[in-house]
Amino acid sequence: MSHAPAAARAELIISIGVLLLGLGASVVAWRLPEAGGYARIGPNFMPKIVSAAISLLGVWLLAETFGGGFRARVPDDPQERGEHAFLASAFAWVSAGLIAQMALIQTGGFVIAAAVLFACVARGFGSPRWLRDLAIGLLLALLVFMFFVHFLNVNLPAGWLQPVLGAAGI
Repeated sequence: MSHAPAAARAELIISIGVLLLGLGASVVAWRLPEAGGYARIGPNFMPKIVSAAISLLGVWLLAETFGGGFRARVPDDPQERGEHAFLASAFAWVSAGLIAQMALIQTGGFVIAAAVLFACVARGFGSPRWLRDLAIGLLLALLVFMFFVHFLNVNLPAGWLQPVLGAAGI
């Protein structure tokens, strides 16, 4: 595949930009206070890891750029990329699910709100079996709820399921 000069220039700019971002993040991360406590891992540990990873990604992208260009480039033609036309109904279902979740989270509780969101998103993606999707959403939301409440000790609203879930989510 031949490489257009504009594409090669864009790849070089992206590569240098990612490398500079990683180097800048490294400078910031190394300036954070150590204060590691007994574990010797302080607030600068993860920023150092992330900045190093971004820097390595920048070096890798530069190597790809000078080695013939980025591999598996995305085609310019939308049909070749497999893009589909905008579906207003899908957008409406997903948006309705998000709005319903926001409206239900305090009164209906986390499990009900997440299940409704799951069912609406599934419908937006073309699933006609709303009852099955709601049941799957309830199961997944209940598992997530229990994980957060019991293992992470995060209180989520139980809402209408308070009699069933007990004092798990207050």
